[in-house]
Amino acid sequence: MKQRAPLTLAAVTAALAALTGLAALTAPSAEGKAADAEASASRMPVERSLLVCPAPSSSDIADTTYTAFTPGKAAPAEGKGSARLLGATKEAKPVLESKEVGKPFGATATGADAPALTGSADGILAPGWTAQQTTKVSVGRFRGLLGVGCTAPGTDFWFPAVGTAKGREDYLHLTNPDDAAAVVDIKLFGPDGLAKAEAGTGEGIRIDPKSSKSVLLSSLVPGTQLADATAHVTTRAGRVGAAVQAAEEGVGADWLPAAADPAGSLVLPGIPADAASVRLVAFVPGEQDADLKIRLAGPGGPITPADNEQLHVKAGMTASVDLKDVTRGEQGSLVLTPADPKRATPVVAAVRVVRGSGAKQDLGFVPAAAPVGTRATVADNRPDANATVLALTVPGDKDAKVKVTASPGTGGGEPASQEVTVKAGTTQKVDIAPAGAKGSYALTVETLSGGPVHAARMLSLPNDGIAMFTVQTLSDDHSTVAVPKATEDLSVLTR
Repeated sequence: MKQRAPLTLAAVTAALAALTGLAALTAPSAEGKAADAEASASRMPVERSLLVCPAPSSSDIADTTYTAFTPGKAAPAEGKGSARLLGATKEAKPVLESKEVGKPFGATATGADAPALTGSADGILAPGWTAQQTTKVSVGRFRGLLGVGCTAPGTDFWFPAVGTAKGREDYLHLTNPDDAAAVVDIKLFGPDGLAKAEAGTGEGIRIDPKSSKSVLLSSLVPGTQLADATAHVTTRAGRVGAAVQAAEEGVGADWLPAAADPAGSLVLPGIPADAASVRLVAFVPGEQDADLKIRLAGPGGPITPADNEQLHVKAGMTASVDLKDVTRGEQGSLVLTPADPKRATPVVAAVRVVRGSGAKQDLGFVPAAAPVGTRATVADNRPDANATVLALTVPGDKDAKVKVTASPGTGGGEPASQEVTVKAGTTQKVDIAPAGAKGSYALTVETLSGGPVHAARMLSLPNDGIAMFTVQTLSDDHSTVAVPKATEDLSVLTR
């Protein structure tokens, strides 16, 4: 018998979590025991955060801005920490380094050579660390404003609203931040189900350590024209950051982030007030069909889109519906719920949004989003008039009280905050910016009571008469983790 070395706090926590999970599956009063375990656990700030940003653009005239921010409060008042974004290679140099809590830091890159980035934050800069990548391409076939929040790597991603039709170029960007290779599988589901991929193209894709790879989705199913499809990305080994860069000739380009995990009810927050076209795309991963009620939560409450009260989604197939200019001049959020509350079939969903008309259109996406939870942040907001629009949505039947804070700008300014009450079933627009803001700033949303609350930020940077825009949803920053109280000395475990 060989004695193990003393376990770290992280290992103890993982071991206890595994034991607790086993007890929850086998004990007669599982829910009560889980609640007791949560109540007895203490919450501690995370000690390290990891983010991945995809390569921004293949255009030689692309201008990309990176902004990173840590809101603070979850960490101890004093201490040290570091945070930086660097190219996803073993020899990479830092592109951006954050220096202090509560102040955003930015960097820029020009042209097509900007790489995918990986980033890490530790110490007091880790809890809630957020990074945003914003790229503006002024001209060309796929001009537009492309924004994406850098995300933690994972193993399972859903991308409703991708396409392989003529004039559409959707690239799946995969970034491996780790020291071991990752192996990825990609499946595409159209209106008739699983699209037959060309042999050897969608399975076992190797992503080398500290590297990235982009995959043109249409190359997986040559000759198959899918106007509306769903991509499912999973890893056999390792983990990756994943995002789709979608471009449509004559319409524009933007990033499509992964949608929230499959659920019976979904919220797609922050659809622009002046949207000229809103197309909802949904998919059922399981074996049962889904019938969904479609509601638009606007400033005055929920309404039913004309002639589009429900959507039927067949199991394993992608369904879509054209909601046209559903918001009609008022910021809104789509709320999808089961037509039969007793039959809540899990689904994934996203909307394709177009602003403008004719040759002056731009394209964006809003995926289904999880609630903001305790706190969520979005970076790279601009102080220009009407450049930043924050939308808060409460889909349920309980009002929510929310605190919204605008940080100083990257070049200066005084932070500002306000408390807002969002009525149940509505979407509320919040206008707030730091006083005397210079440069971009961060917006942090905290749920004080009620809810749940969903949120999205639209960034609009017009160019040559085109209403270029991008929408980012906000999700819980998981600044703290529950650490159960140990009842045994696990350092003497043997094998």
